[in-house]
Amino acid sequence: MVKVVLGHRPSDARLDTFRSAYPDVNFVATSTDAETLRELADADAYFGFPSREEYLAGKKLRWIQAPSAGIEFVHGVPELVESNVILTNARGAHAATIAEHTFAMLLMLTRGLRYFDHAKGCHTWLRGEGYRNVIGIDGLTMGLLGYGNIGRAIGKRAHAFEMTVMAVDANDVPAGEYAKSVWRLDRLHDLLREADVLTVAVPITPQTRSMIGEKEIRLLKRGSFLLVVSRGGIVDEKALLAALQDGHLAGAGLDVTDIEPLPENSPLWDAPNLVITPHVSGGSTLTTELMWSIFHENVGHFIRGEELRNVTNKRLGY
Repeated sequence: MVKVVLGHRPSDARLDTFRSAYPDVNFVATSTDAETLRELADADAYFGFPSREEYLAGKKLRWIQAPSAGIEFVHGVPELVESNVILTNARGAHAATIAEHTFAMLLMLTRGLRYFDHAKGCHTWLRGEGYRNVIGIDGLTMGLLGYGNIGRAIGKRAHAFEMTVMAVDANDVPAGEYAKSVWRLDRLHDLLREADVLTVAVPITPQTRSMIGEKEIRLLKRGSFLLVVSRGGIVDEKALLAALQDGHLAGAGLDVTDIEPLPENSPLWDAPNLVITPHVSGGSTLTTELMWSIFHENVGHFIRGEELRNVTNKRLGY
């Protein structure tokens, strides 16, 4: 019997659904690290983010399903990268919700919603001053660093707002119906000069870490916006802070930071015109259902010896 260890625990009802759909699979949901290590010893597959210790404990593992699109944990498990173990992810499950969150942050900044919410708390009607400090995004250029599932979902919504959509990607990606152009990464600086809004939607890899530094931020137009929704560590946070403080950036939104949770003494907490959310952009009922449906589908492929959905490139890290 195939054994699948679930380190990312589903609800009891969902677990019952898996067991009913695949009666010949032994699904084991673990609750503690010690239990996970013990159960992995004879497991064929694992659902979760294995640590190096957990991976090494699973000597029979043939397949790992990550619950998210990001698989940066592989950089800490070199044995997994070098192995024949298949690593799949939940690519596509989070895209719609993250795209919605991207525009929630952007519109909060461009329409001054935090400012007006504060005025509401003060029982103050600030129409005159407020009217002069809001902008529209119709006609602005949305620059996307990364044009995978998440980037395309953001581009689709930007197009609906009648923004011009431009992107760069590590791969040759078709522009499709929403983007004016999609260039390779070697034209990143060209994109930065064009963008009124830059959204970072690439995975964190050794190649993308610190990709947006002081030089790149200063290539953005004065008064532009920077949004980060994929992973922290891609944007230099000190350079971001400086650009907010001196007004080069009109605003920024971070759903992810280099260190999470963001330390209490981080200067980002007090940065002007910065929206911070605690890595929740992918969270929704829709995301959860899609994530588990990808896993459910892949269990069937796995036991039948078929090609799995969302196979990743472990060496590239996505």
